[in-house]
Amino acid sequence: MTSLTGRALRLTVYIGEDDTWHHKPLYSEIVHRAHAAGLAGASVFRGIEGFGASSRIHTSRLLSLSEDLPVAVVVVDTEERVRAFLPQLDELVREGLVTLDDCEVVRYVGRAAGQDPAGSHGEGSP
Repeated sequence: MTSLTGRALRLTVYIGEDDTWHHKPLYSEIVHRAHAAGLAGASVFRGIEGFGASSRIHTSRLLSLSEDLPVAVVVVDTEERVRAFLPQLDELVREGLVTLDDCEVVRYVGRAAGQDPAGSHGEGSP
């Protein structure tokens, strides 16, 4: 299991939900590449409204279904590992915003393979 505590770097990639890479959602490609690169983790967050460099507002409040809603892909790992991943984003992200922020990891714990999602506090546990 990976151990990550203390100083770290948060990478956030702001893109559109409809952005693609070889007919696959771009956010999914970024997550899969982060996984393949051995980064500590990645999460995708879908926004309900926003705008970027194009100044066009994207919102879920219109009568139509979603209109290319904003998506943020967030990765946290050591500075060295995150910076080593940046060249892949140069290849993938044609439109969007990529930011880096210093952060501190207070707790990073994964579930062991096969462990009950309720943990040790499930039925029959003390």
